Amino acid sequence: MTSTAVLPHAATSSGIAIREVTKSYDGTTVVDRVTLDLPRGGLTCLVGPNGAGKSTLLSIVARLLPADEGEVHVDDLDVTRCESSVLARRLAILRQEHHLAVRLRVRDLVGFGRFPHCGGRLRPVDVEHVDRALHYLDLEDLADRFVDELSGGQRQRVLIAMVVAQDTDYVLLDEPLNNLDMRHALGILRLLRRAVDELGKTVVVVVHDLNAAAAFADRIVAMRDGRVVAAGSPDEVMREGLLEEIFAVPITVERVQGRPVGHYLRR
Repeated sequence: MTSTAVLPHAATSSGIAIREVTKSYDGTTVVDRVTLDLPRGGLTCLVGPNGAGKSTLLSIVARLLPADEGEVHVDDLDVTRCESSVLARRLAILRQEHHLAVRLRVRDLVGFGRFPHCGGRLRPVDVEHVDRALHYLDLEDLADRFVDELSGGQRQRVLIAMVVAQDTDYVLLDEPLNNLDMRHALGILRLLRRAVDELGKTVVVVVHDLNAAAAFADRIVAMRDGRVVAAGSPDEVMREGLLEEIFAVPITVERVQGRPVGHYLRR
């Protein structure tokens, strides 16, 4: 793959700052000296082919995985050194895998989002946050249902409600659109957009749908082979030669309702 310069980022004193982060497994480098600034505010989508290192990088930012080298700061917090309870009040993450060992009602699962604030003993203020999250995700009618009785799209909304109830400035989501049909995926993207525009959250999400990223994101970060190949606005990243380099397939780009849209060619 030819080398493509990362599009410039303005330096920021607040936001997520990733510096020279590297992660390897069994001698294979999956995140390769990544340096990246994600300013506070807005919706950022991480895109790239399978194995690009997107989910690993997100997990390192959330301290679910240790980096072999480098450092990550979230505002004034050094992710590797701050107390877990402090980080959990600043940053929330929704992972791909969700294995619930016990049967839970929707309200109880959403209430888990308040654990960093109350240690599991819900106070009136915590109940208010849970109620607000249920309302925001349009889950009030399902609050007393068991989670395993819900559809895939409904369960995904419940998990996002749990993150909303956690009430952190930063929200990271790893492939939240997986296994959702088009209608439910669109609903989740609209909810994430609302969380940015109405609640002032900083949202970083891993997605596979390039056009979904272009339609909803303020910034796109494109990765390949563990490296950031490009980062910038949808217009800056959605360029034909650059996309072909990242995804190794021919892609044309046109504009629809003012936004760039990529089309995979059949050749």
